[in-house]
Amino acid sequence: FTGKAAKLAHDAAAAYAAWLGVGGSFVTDLPRARDCALIVDGLFGIGLQRELTGHYAELVSWMNNSGCTILALDVPSGLESDTGRVLGHAVHASHTVTFIGLKAGLLTLEGPDHCGALHLATLGLDAPKIVRPLGHVVAAELLRSALRPRRLNTHKGDYGSVGIIGGTSGMVGAALLAGRAALKLGAGRVYVGFAAEDFPAVDADQPELMLKRAEDVLGLDHLACLAVGPGLGTSGESQDLLTRALGSALPLVLDADALNLVAQQSALRTALLFRTASTLLTPHPAEAARLLGTSTDAVQADRVAAALKLAEAHGCAIVLKGAGSVCAFRDGRWAINTSGNPGMAAAGMGDVLTGILAALIGQRIEAETALECGVYLHGAAADALVEAGTGPVGLTASEVIDAARDLLNRREAMMNDQPRLPL
Repeated sequence: FTGKAAKLAHDAAAAYAAWLGVGGSFVTDLPRARDCALIVDGLFGIGLQRELTGHYAELVSWMNNSGCTILALDVPSGLESDTGRVLGHAVHASHTVTFIGLKAGLLTLEGPDHCGALHLATLGLDAPKIVRPLGHVVAAELLRSALRPRRLNTHKGDYGSVGIIGGTSGMVGAALLAGRAALKLGAGRVYVGFAAEDFPAVDADQPELMLKRAEDVLGLDHLACLAVGPGLGTSGESQDLLTRALGSALPLVLDADALNLVAQQSALRTALLFRTASTLLTPHPAEAARLLGTSTDAVQADRVAAALKLAEAHGCAIVLKGAGSVCAFRDGRWAINTSGNPGMAAAGMGDVLTGILAALIGQRIEAETALECGVYLHGAAADALVEAGTGPVGLTASEVIDAARDLLNRREAMMNDQPRLPL
């Protein structure tokens, strides 16, 4: 017991007295770690906001170095429950049982590394009926509910033509990755428009892609969605391409250098803010910091708040990528994605997500729903690969494309599972 009995709240004081009343006692010295089979961490509740120092830091260090299974109650001690920040020192739990409802800090930033296996104990309460949830978790159920079975009487035009704008000199692969992802995730046709003067006439690995100059793709009149940014560069020519895209009436997905250009140019920020068509922004923390005019550390200190600020400031739907990617919307709603693994910390992963999002929008899934579905599917594909023995070390973005297609088809197959009657 590390508190002060005289300052305990009513319920805690009653439990303290009951423990003493049955002959319970409190030790003053910690036992030897090897004598413990289980450590239950209940040092602090969800309200902790100060840095752990002194005796509390020593207790956390003792737990972490014990080699024992650790069960944390509500939140691992030293982890800020709203943000996932480590307050100087934090328990590395084997399991965390959190009560009544999930806490954002368990799901994003440092939370997943500290909470171990996460369990929710509702204590018999239906929390959403008592208090409106601040946010929600993105899970597989959304993907199943958003996708409609494909009709037998259908053609490629029913699934949208997607344009990818990017691929300046030396970065052609980024645009190709996005294009391949869009094609394999169900877009009917995909045009990759290159900012580079010199680009391949055909993608030998994916010859179904139509490769053109970026200006030519922007001039097409039958596109359902545009994705701008993978390998785009930040030259004057790249800025002109983005300006044209922002002026279109098409849904947009902006990533990578498109975000950097918006951060640099006030005219582009204004054009983005006044768009009437749906726009999705997909920044990683450093890109988010540039867009907000702050530091990466400030963004990471409160990822949910940063994502909401981005959505409000730019009038767009946002995914702030990272451990526990945060989706945020202009009306103040937000969600945390629970799929994905460290293997996704590799080049090209963002380009693949951009292509997935463009494909889903091209198939007439509402843009905000597509954002959550695409983010979940992207991470779930990487999880499936790791479960099958590929990665996390050395996992590549190209591998994620095929795994995402497999997951998408598995869900569509389940939706299409109708009995066949004999003629």
